[in-house]
Amino acid sequence: MTRTPVALLGLGIMGGGMAGRLLGAGYPLTVYNRSRARADVLAPRGARIAATPREAAAGAVAIITMVADDEASRAMWMGEDGALAAAGKGSVLIESSTVTVGWARELAAMAAARGCEFLDAPVAGTKPHAAAGELLFMVGGEAATLDRVRDIIAVMARAIVHVGPTGSGARLKLINNFMAAVQAASFAEALALVEKSGLNRDAALDVLTNGAPGSPMVKTMAERMTERAYEPPNFALRLMIKDLRYALGEAGAYGVPFATARATLGVFERALAAGHGEEDFAAIVEPLRAGERS
Repeated sequence: MTRTPVALLGLGIMGGGMAGRLLGAGYPLTVYNRSRARADVLAPRGARIAATPREAAAGAVAIITMVADDEASRAMWMGEDGALAAAGKGSVLIESSTVTVGWARELAAMAAARGCEFLDAPVAGTKPHAAAGELLFMVGGEAATLDRVRDIIAVMARAIVHVGPTGSGARLKLINNFMAAVQAASFAEALALVEKSGLNRDAALDVLTNGAPGSPMVKTMAERMTERAYEPPNFALRLMIKDLRYALGEAGAYGVPFATARATLGVFERALAAGHGEEDFAAIVEPLRAGERS
């Protein structure tokens, strides 16, 4: 069966796993990454390595970007060597990075001007989920556009949820990550109090992880924080800070105070100042353990 040509731009913690899933499903895949070494490891599996985003996008029916933030996304799409310059009429641009709603809408407008279709389709999940094809895609855009590329997304996904018009996926992803960050920060403070007050940590964790507070996020944080398992990161702390800042901006546009987000951002920024930015965001507990104060 002939597969649709796909381009994937960005091969970091998430993009590398997504590329592996596409290759495993037999899609003709062209990849680009700013650091060439991450792209080269996919060549033996059949990926074509592009020197620029523009080269990667040429001939692709679906172009997927998975990078860190608005700035990195702009660098992939814009300019003489950007993917937009080579995106063919009728191709589908899929922005899976966690970006602002404003940038998603701007990119959608530029895609339309070129005769392309657009989806903002960020994901919930971490590195293991990307490698296993178990990401949850939150998709904004036209339902008919999603249907065109549903089979492509499906090889990377455990679920695909169409959440509304352009920008809806980006907005829901920011809300999702805001809630995840708040849970992580509250658990970090709880664990620090458990340890410093001399409670039996194992007994306390059994109560906290198996009772009402025991969400999947809390359970993950309990494991990583108690083991101090911050390397390699499943989700870098500095990126969660970026997501919180984007979420605060989105909430402000609607007059929602997001007071818990502001408090949580402070917990994360203290960990960043303590040198944990490139580690897994579970490392937010370490300054609390050390007794640092804001």
